[in-house]
Amino acid sequence: MPHSLQDFLVRATPKAAEDLIAAYERLPEDKRGWSAMDKARSANDQLSECAILNGYSVQTIRERSFTMPGGMEAYQKTRLELAADPVACRALFDKNLPILLAAVGDVPDADLGNMIEMPWGALTVEQVIAYPYWNMIYHEGQINFIASMLGCLD
Repeated sequence: MPHSLQDFLVRATPKAAEDLIAAYERLPEDKRGWSAMDKARSANDQLSECAILNGYSVQTIRERSFTMPGGMEAYQKTRLELAADPVACRALFDKNLPILLAAVGDVPDADLGNMIEMPWGALTVEQVIAYPYWNMIYHEGQINFIASMLGCLD
């Protein structure tokens, strides 16, 4: 039985989110803010990105346009604030996930090839709805790399 991209993403994205959180929680709590050479991004910072961008993705999917309230400066400030407050970060992550899944599931097949202008160039709706899934898998790998450097990767 054929499935749509939207069906796949609605089924697969929760697993990507679960795996990201498992990687994050595998790190000792006192190491989640650790940064290699004080220059690399911490696990807290990476999780905060996913929490925020999942919300931005909902808006982009629903409105078929990208906006970043307050611009990059506001995003960076919010990301750093969330990275410093893991409880608030996790709450935002958990809040945005079901909203994201609903937005992805509501995309009609006929819209998948439509273009959305992004600051870095146009993307198809298909690419935009797949981004949160990919981004969470990517950051799971980054967090697992941190765990390997710290010697706590299973």
